[in-house]
Amino acid sequence: MVNNERSQPVNPSKNFVLPFILLLLSRVSLHGYELSQKLQAFGFKSIDQGNLYRMLRQLEKDELVSSEWDTTGSGPAKRKYSITKAGITYLKGYANQLETYQSMLDQFFRMYSSFLELYIPSFPMRDQIEKKSSGKRRNDDGQEE
Repeated sequence: MVNNERSQPVNPSKNFVLPFILLLLSRVSLHGYELSQKLQAFGFKSIDQGNLYRMLRQLEKDELVSSEWDTTGSGPAKRKYSITKAGITYLKGYANQLETYQSMLDQFFRMYSSFLELYIPSFPMRDQIEKKSSGKRRNDDGQEE
């Protein structure tokens, strides 16, 4: 059975989260926790912190992001992540792919909407009571005009 609730949490694949990470880092350098908060604002509600840091380490190995220790502020030093030139190039390519997927999804939903119209009858613009009155209106005294 399909659950139609829109509030159902989305568990995006690791590959889908990556372009969002790169997009956020293209705007500003962030600590892992800050990145996690911003991803949640995008709608990624179930990002596991451990998985996020593993992804960041892999992105760093792939030279798509770089990091440095941030010793400013109170508390222990934290890694601050930034996008690299290679990361920007990768992000642009991924954005082109997403644009293609978006057009495919648009086509899917157009077809899906027409599919629904076949099985869900549309409602007439005017109901039966309105049709019988033939457009006559009543005034404040109850008399037809």
